[in-house]
Amino acid sequence: MVVIRLSRGGAKARPFYNIVVADKRVRRDGSFIERIGFYNPTAKGGEETLRLAQDRLAYWKSVGAQTSDTVDRLAKQAAKQAA
Repeated sequence: MVVIRLSRGGAKARPFYNIVVADKRVRRDGSFIERIGFYNPTAKGGEETLRLAQDRLAYWKSVGAQTSDTVDRLAKQAAKQAA
């Protein structure tokens, strides 16, 4: 099964998450199929907090990929920002 989930990066106490399409059996920060965006919860000032390729998200969902609860929430937030 293919899932769309967050993959953690960054340093200790400064998280940075990539939004990736990956096989469910692969570990959280392991290999992935495609990177479709990022989420930076500690962004300050003019830094970008969230970027998500809505067209790629729609494609992967159309071919059966499941999204995590957090990615669902972030997708709604990104759609609201784009509108």
